[in-house]
Amino acid sequence: MAEARAVYITATAAFLPNAPVGNDDIEAVLGRIGGRPSRARRLVLRNNGIESRHYAIDPASGAATHTNAQLTAAAIRALEAPGFALDTLECLATGTSLPDQLMPNHGVMVHGELGTPACEVVSTAGICLAGMTALKYAWLSVLAGNSRNAVASGSELASAVMRAAHFEAENEARVDALETHPEIAFEKDFLRWMLSDGAGAFLLQDAPRPDAPSLRIDWFELSSQAHAQPACMYAGADKDADGSLRGWARFSAAEWGRRSIFAVKQDVRQLNEQVVRQTLEIPLASLIARRGLKADAIDWFLPHMSSAYFRQPVADCLARLGCAIPPERWFTNLAQRGNTGSASIFIMLDELVRSGRLRRGQRLLCFVPESGRFSSGFLHLTVV
Repeated sequence: MAEARAVYITATAAFLPNAPVGNDDIEAVLGRIGGRPSRARRLVLRNNGIESRHYAIDPASGAATHTNAQLTAAAIRALEAPGFALDTLECLATGTSLPDQLMPNHGVMVHGELGTPACEVVSTAGICLAGMTALKYAWLSVLAGNSRNAVASGSELASAVMRAAHFEAENEARVDALETHPEIAFEKDFLRWMLSDGAGAFLLQDAPRPDAPSLRIDWFELSSQAHAQPACMYAGADKDADGSLRGWARFSAAEWGRRSIFAVKQDVRQLNEQVVRQTLEIPLASLIARRGLKADAIDWFLPHMSSAYFRQPVADCLARLGCAIPPERWFTNLAQRGNTGSASIFIMLDELVRSGRLRRGQRLLCFVPESGRFSSGFLHLTVV
């Protein structure tokens, strides 16, 4: 019987644009809608635990400093491993929530930015899980022997749609209501204090690197609860009175601005009520049964959390499932890097690898939830 193939993450890299922006300086960079400070800002920041984040915006001029494709390419160029050069790349898989354009796809724009020779290029769509779906494609490509190496990336340029200028048309259209309610709808304002920019990338190969530890991908699980839940986080659409989602093409061009159709929106009540159960409790209960997953066999738990608000509910859920992982084995950089969506797991794992805290034989469980329509991804790694 042929020996099972294995795939290894042999290099990690991240790119965060410009200097970190502290909480008191966010509106100076993103701008104030209607010239007024947000009333939601302090409330959201008090709960999300984020202290600083990065934006691809020049704080002095307000000009954009990078496109999403440029952020991604910068992270990929930082990948280094013995015997590997970008010119030998065989498969590129990219994931992002907000590509620079509707067409062509993000992956080919990144490939063009890199300027490397012809290779297979795939781009996955979604929200926080888009980076994980790209990573799974890259893993399967190497695992199947389709390619000897692959690069997967996650990237976000959330600042591009969070600038105050993008909400001015809606602000002006609602001038009467704004006399008494000067803030934009909370479902939109909420995310302006949650999301930020960044990119990360992994190199996957069919053998571990000889000079330093690699991360063997043991298993990789993705699941969706969309059959049971309506959309919770969305952009390029709006919800009708009956809760159904109406896409941007069914609005007139004039309505796109007046209703901020392309703004990222989130049903915060649905998020708080459903995200832990739908993205963690239900799929993890199945995983524990099928994979024999036990807390004492996990050395590092890397959860993507959009907000520190969810830390205790996640811990409580793990305890209910009999898989309580002690807090000293959690690794997160939410406070310093913010919520970078699909890039978060790449940036987080890169930071853990570079910390020097990993030891051969240790096992890692990465968890990425997505509130779009409640999906999640679990990735199990072993340091070799």
